[in-house]
Amino acid sequence: MQAPKTETIARLVHAVRGERVLFDADLAVLYGVSTAALNQAVKRNQQRFPADFMFRLTADEWSAMRSQMAAASPPGAMMSQIVTSSRRKLVAPPYAFTEQGVAMLSSVLRSPCAVEVNIAIMRTFVELRRLMDSNRELARKIEAMEKKYDEQFAVVFGAIKRLIAEDDARRASPKRRIGFIA
Repeated sequence: MQAPKTETIARLVHAVRGERVLFDADLAVLYGVSTAALNQAVKRNQQRFPADFMFRLTADEWSAMRSQMAAASPPGAMMSQIVTSSRRKLVAPPYAFTEQGVAMLSSVLRSPCAVEVNIAIMRTFVELRRLMDSNRELARKIEAMEKKYDEQFAVVFGAIKRLIAEDDARRASPKRRIGFIA
């Protein structure tokens, strides 16, 4: 099996509780195992997965997340296995694995496929972090430009207002009549 592409994995990463996470069903598909098998392996090694590595979504979080994912996905796009699985709606909300949790999965799932997939997932998290950092820098530059140009536009708007006021004053003054008086 060939490791999945970064773009494919990136579509499966979600923001929950301020963390970027992958859901158990999506990880199971990536690793080529059933969700039950993945969760069973985690349960056997529960001490390796503290709350900052893995957590279960609340029913409210899961409901909100499902509607967000369904609304955001264009028709025909690859989306989370969780959204496409009708069985998942009837059972408990999914487990969410943070970057550290996904890294810990490599010590629990030891197949060659799991190693390749884990490397691809770690590369995806690194790439997402780089993109976020570059977007923060871009946002700072845009904000600085807005401040700079807001001041310049304030001068322009001030001049326009003065011209309008002068024109209004000129129109309000009594007009001198042109022509002959008979």
